[in-house]
Amino acid sequence: GLEATEEMKRLIAAQACLLLVGRPERWYHSLRTIHLYPAGFQSRMQEREGYVVTERAQGRLGESWRYGPVILSWRDAAQGAANPHDGRNVVYHEFAHQLDSETGVVDGAPLLDETQSAGKWARVMQSAYDGLRADIVQGEAHFLDPYGATSPAEFFAVATEQFFEQPDAMRRALPALFSELRDYFNVDPSAWT
Repeated sequence: GLEATEEMKRLIAAQACLLLVGRPERWYHSLRTIHLYPAGFQSRMQEREGYVVTERAQGRLGESWRYGPVILSWRDAAQGAANPHDGRNVVYHEFAHQLDSETGVVDGAPLLDETQSAGKWARVMQSAYDGLRADIVQGEAHFLDPYGATSPAEFFAVATEQFFEQPDAMRRALPALFSELRDYFNVDPSAWT
């Protein structure tokens, strides 16, 4: 890990709290600890196929555990704050996973408030997710980072990064997705610029 200064703590907290600014009744319920590494780190991953378990190391910039800590690369957390319009922010990404875990399952379907329709959320998210995957298969450029095609949970986290970092571009490229995220976060970052 890395010994965090007060400035480092404030910078991470400010970014994490931005996801909650329009939702004051919400917070990161299961978060207990934030671990910092100086830069990217290796995480041990296990893959199971039948009775065979394979373990390997995988490079990471961050991780979010459902009932555990958030782990961040300090270098990447600082870069995300320093360049708020590049579409990449590891703090937004990992804390989006924390919000997604409020339902008990990290699946890209976070706990919605009573004003949002779960059916509409599912349709819009699935359509945008399918569009990203189709563009990747066809070799076409897409507004969202291809990592979002990994799973619906990663799609939500990547879309959250883009929503806060490039809201105008998202509104033009994926208006239905932008609208769902605007309603979910109860903020319109495009009005901040």
